[in-house]
Amino acid sequence: MSKLGTLGARLHRGEIGYDFVGKRMIWYAVSILITITAIVGLAVRGLNMGIEFQGGAVFTTERTSVSVSQAETYAEEASGHDAIVQKLGNGGLRIQVAGVDTGKSDQIKEDLAKNLKVDAEKINADLVGPSWGDQVADKAWQGLAIFMVLVVIYLAIAFEWRMAAAALVALIHDITITVGVYALVGFEVTPGTVIGLLTILGYSLYDTVVVFDSLKEQTKDITKQTRWTYSEIADRSINGTLVRSINTTVVALLPVAGLLFIGGGVLGAGMLNDISLSLFVGLAAGAYSSIFIATPLVADFKEREPQMKALRKRVLAKRAAAAAKGESQEAPVVEQTYDDEDPEDATPAVVGPRAQRAQPSSRGRGRGRPSGKRR
Repeated sequence: MSKLGTLGARLHRGEIGYDFVGKRMIWYAVSILITITAIVGLAVRGLNMGIEFQGGAVFTTERTSVSVSQAETYAEEASGHDAIVQKLGNGGLRIQVAGVDTGKSDQIKEDLAKNLKVDAEKINADLVGPSWGDQVADKAWQGLAIFMVLVVIYLAIAFEWRMAAAALVALIHDITITVGVYALVGFEVTPGTVIGLLTILGYSLYDTVVVFDSLKEQTKDITKQTRWTYSEIADRSINGTLVRSINTTVVALLPVAGLLFIGGGVLGAGMLNDISLSLFVGLAAGAYSSIFIATPLVADFKEREPQMKALRKRVLAKRAAAAAKGESQEAPVVEQTYDDEDPEDATPAVVGPRAQRAQPSSRGRGRGRPSGKRR
């Protein structure tokens, strides 16, 4: 078995664990710092909106030996506006010029044909009106709002409102970071970017729901015991699904990284950058938020309930009493085991790096023998 598989099995069984909830203030601080950086980048640099949102002309040429930088110079001289040039897979160029009307596009086309030394009839010119971009943006915002509302309603019904609120915070966190990265690196925002942003919401929510489901299952009748607190079970839920979250995220990131770094960077297929960057950053942020933001937030919300406060007091009091007697009571991670004869008297067995597994009851082992002793 691989080291990662062994680690995952030990985490799932509770033999080892990492204190995610206990160190939540560190994760919150890191997330706040990253989010502030993203917001500052968005406010200072702004988004590089594509021609679909600004309106303008797109010129596609046949194969040419002219470099991208030189083509940008030619296009800016011909149009008087900033131009974005991308190298196509067939050796041609895709030239975008914002703020160009129909009359001027014909002149730009003639100038480009002359400078690039290609036939003007073989340059395809498409005009895009800004109203179409406004419609795309409006639909994207509507889709995002509807998605958020449905997510909150579903999680509130399937789990509880605290989990719904935590998941909503995590989603906003992921979107903010992704949009901020776009502003900082200056990548063009296109309809593909919008598609990528909407796609990452599902991936982000997937890991979060997996942890929430485990947490819900393990906290049934939690107030009927005095062995552990809600935060400790939240940690158990994160650790139990940690390797699964890492595996699914890595598997999803590998093909996206191929699109971004190989397709967009090495091969020069710049049109892949708009969607691949949003997917790459969003997937990474979603995996982070489900572990370090969503579940610790739920634990914070729950620990403020009177029942959970009372439970924490009972747990700490019991541990203090056990410590006074010299018994080990170090924040156990639990795994359910049951007596063979009486499942209703189930006692959680303590499992952890510093605790011994509680032995099942031995009553009845000598039943039926005169002495009551084992032979």
